[in-house]
Amino acid sequence: MKHQMRAEYRSGGDVGAEATVKTWHMVRGDGTTALCGRDLDERSATRSEREWGAMDEPFCHTCGAVYLREVP
Repeated sequence: MKHQMRAEYRSGGDVGAEATVKTWHMVRGDGTTALCGRDLDERSATRSEREWGAMDEPFCHTCGAVYLREVP
């Protein structure tokens, strides 16, 4: 199953280049629902699952736990 990281932003609804990432979440495929259940904006930034741990911003603990159970 393919996953990707998707950003949750600090600013209330802003998702542009100037928006500040609050937390990274993991989603399945190109989805917008994080593994923790949070609905994320479809316009939010995405990163490869291989970049997990390489971002400056925090990563959702719950998404990380579920992700580890889904990947070999």
